[in-house]
Amino acid sequence: MNPMRVSRPAVTLLIVLLGYLTLPMSMSGTTIALPEIGRDLDASGPALQWVVTGYFLTASAVMLVAGSLGDLFGRRKVYATGAALYTVGTLVASTAQDILLLDATRTLAGAGAAGVMAGGGAILASTFEGPARTRVFAAVGTVAGIGIAVGPSLSGLLVGSYGWRTTFLVFGVAGVVILSATFFMQESKAALRPRVDRPGAATFIAGLALTMFAITQSGTARWLGLAAGAALLVVFVRVERRSDHPLLDLALIRHRGFMGWIVGGTAIAMGSSGVMIFFPTYLQGASGLSAGGAGLVMLLMTAPVFVVPQLGARLVNRGVPPRHLLVTALGLSAVGNALLAVLLHPGAGVAQLAAPLVLIGVASGLAMGLVDGQAMSMVDAARVGMASGVLNTVRAGSNSLMMAVFGAALISLLHGRLDDAALAADVAAGKLPGTQQAFLAGEFTYVWQLALGAVAALMAAATVLVHRMLRPLPEGPAATAAARPARSLAR
Repeated sequence: MNPMRVSRPAVTLLIVLLGYLTLPMSMSGTTIALPEIGRDLDASGPALQWVVTGYFLTASAVMLVAGSLGDLFGRRKVYATGAALYTVGTLVASTAQDILLLDATRTLAGAGAAGVMAGGGAILASTFEGPARTRVFAAVGTVAGIGIAVGPSLSGLLVGSYGWRTTFLVFGVAGVVILSATFFMQESKAALRPRVDRPGAATFIAGLALTMFAITQSGTARWLGLAAGAALLVVFVRVERRSDHPLLDLALIRHRGFMGWIVGGTAIAMGSSGVMIFFPTYLQGASGLSAGGAGLVMLLMTAPVFVVPQLGARLVNRGVPPRHLLVTALGLSAVGNALLAVLLHPGAGVAQLAAPLVLIGVASGLAMGLVDGQAMSMVDAARVGMASGVLNTVRAGSNSLMMAVFGAALISLLHGRLDDAALAADVAAGKLPGTQQAFLAGEFTYVWQLALGAVAALMAAATVLVHRMLRPLPEGPAATAAARPARSLAR
């Protein structure tokens, strides 16, 4: 063993938390920089949105593969490789002179983020057990929440004072620190090392990436891409069924409890991602706030995650059923989105926005860490990488889907009301011409209200569904049958 590497759980936790702090900070902070990036690189519409969407799309497509490779080759190696890709992509992004290069480097950074997030969760799940695992994943939620909360404010200050390039430079330097720290981590992996499921990895990455990319397109390209992506995912399932070393054990998907936590975590992410990613642009465009001012307003939503994850962990360790906390979080997200739709208007201040944004933030905080810890407690230690990959793939994929759909919906609704595709793209990017500013701000607000109403309805439906999925089964043959997939994972 390398003498520099230590096995003390506290050191491992500190290093993993460093990644969970930086990557969410980079994600939420980038949204603040979008309007200035658009002005500087003369970009709008899908090309500008890809700065954020491409990052999430790539991360979601690679996370399952990253998690499973961690079980086989070493979770520290996957974490370190991810940190290296993220760092290179982010540093090069700070030098980009056109939107295509910026999109490409953000896509590379997203691939790196997959390794950091999936590898980090697997490392913690293999290091901690029982109540300690609950506390550790609550710490993950708190730290990630701090990153999300600080990201917009920090980026707003950097963008306002030094320009958007400095934002990527700062996050790239943080990536260097994360990469350097991985040399002090102890390695962990499964005891047995089967062959890599190359057909499964290839069909999954290609199928998911093609599907997610198609959603961002329009017309014939969208439908052809969706059809091809769906076909590849069907092939992936067939490959996994026949493989003796699958990238994804389909027993995980058949387990109702595991999937209940997956669906709940996915819904929570979808309930906040539209507001997190696009609302700063609305505040700068329709309300005339600066980047720094928009970042401060977003603290209303992100600040609760400083404390709520730890509160959730204490409640669980004191006997409160975790499923009750998740269902409560989903209900709060539904109410928060609905309330924001009702209260939103151009120039809305802190007093009007506080209640809905805080509710959405509390909902995210309750689920942060709780979902990861509960879902990965259902699998054996040899497959925590796979479980982490599934969890992060679905969550990141839903984030990518939500961002693509939400952004496309805003542009499409604006196009329908303004009857001008170029103007609709500009308004969605926060560019409201001065002569029409009041009118366009009203139209921008109206389409936001429609989108928020749809999200609120989705969260209400998810609340009911997750409540049913996580409801304890009655004793008897049905309960025994439902438990079989979980036991099959411990072979």
